[in-house]
Amino acid sequence: MENGKLYLVATPIGNLEDITLRAIRILKEVDYIAAEDTRHTLKLLNHLQITKPLISYHRHNEEVKSEELLQKLKMGKNIALVSDAGTPVISDPGEQVVKEALKNGIEAIPIPGACALINALIASGLDTKEFVFYGFLSVHKKLKKEKLGQIKKENKTVILYEAPHKLLNTLRDIQEILGDRYIVIARELTKIHEEFIRGTISEILEKYKQPKGEHIILIEKSDQIENKSENKETIEERYAYYEEQGFIKNEIIKKIAKERGVPKNEVYQYILKREE
Repeated sequence: MENGKLYLVATPIGNLEDITLRAIRILKEVDYIAAEDTRHTLKLLNHLQITKPLISYHRHNEEVKSEELLQKLKMGKNIALVSDAGTPVISDPGEQVVKEALKNGIEAIPIPGACALINALIASGLDTKEFVFYGFLSVHKKLKKEKLGQIKKENKTVILYEAPHKLLNTLRDIQEILGDRYIVIARELTKIHEEFIRGTISEILEKYKQPKGEHIILIEKSDQIENKSENKETIEERYAYYEEQGFIKNEIIKKIAKERGVPKNEVYQYILKREE
């Protein structure tokens, strides 16, 4: 008997229109849909007018359910794996069943679509040439701080996920270990209250008091390497550098003032003269 196929299907992260025609077709054609939360997935399927048997597959039953899915795949059944939102397996269950499927000669086929971290990055204004994704930080304070120590050494844009009730404490921890870095918070992507909050950590902590919804934290890459030659650069050269990175004038002024330890108004006056 020929093995079935395991489809890894990306679903909307908010707006229900953000699903591909191919994803809809696959969801209609497979024999089963393995879902992180069957109630959540059922809402999407009802919206798409799709009726399929659902199998609950989440963090707490992943080991047992992986075996069940594997047996069905060996019997020639095709299965679509979906998470609550976005691309499955990324900070969501699925890695184990993918590994087991591949070990058994079963195809794992990606069906591309929405991915929160990528959408947050492309609209962040931060460097997209190199980035690193750390997912959710550990809930254990010691492990969390150890991971932040590792992140501090990164010279790439860093992307993190965080729950709203933990966000402010996580920002304080980042500030303590990485310093008052420039960050972007992407909130409720593709939903009605979608928002991008930009600034240094201290600025954001000062004005952002009641986080609600899904959050992604993007940390500007470390300037550790660039700072070695920074003092040799003129303000004009530094301004041009940040312009190339896509930052707007006010953001550039804040960054240069922070780097040089001078008042923002001093940098602002310099820029005014530059533009005359």
